[in-house]
Amino acid sequence: MKKYFVLALCIMYSALLSAQIQDPVKWTFSAKKIADKTYEIHMTAKIIDGWHVYSQTTPDGGPVKTSVDFVKNPLVTLQGAIKEVGKMDEHFEELFKVPVKQYSDRVDFVQKVVLKANIKTTLNGSINFMTCNDQECMPPASLNFSITLR
Repeated sequence: MKKYFVLALCIMYSALLSAQIQDPVKWTFSAKKIADKTYEIHMTAKIIDGWHVYSQTTPDGGPVKTSVDFVKNPLVTLQGAIKEVGKMDEHFEELFKVPVKQYSDRVDFVQKVVLKANIKTTLNGSINFMTCNDQECMPPASLNFSITLR
């Protein structure tokens, strides 16, 4: 009987572990045509309540800042820096001993691009990010994306 009780406890414990949040950020990737041959690339994070994603400008020594790497495409020119659209919270983080810049709920990373010709092409890349809540951090992650420009 004791064996069955221990087995039941193990099963319940493993069920609780598997129910924990493993992916607190859902990303979407899209292109919005804003002028002839000009697009905005939107890399949007929808963040579960209580979790955060960090700005591209979070200082070194803290959590991993968000970064985007685009695969070179001879038909596409990147224009300017990636803008961050969302409500940024900036505070000193005791865990890292640095000021951090973070987003909760939602953030949209927007890159303006121009096509060199009116042609259909694909812009590929990856977004690298880290997400934390007040008690833990997930390991840094990298997510590949592919966006069609028409």
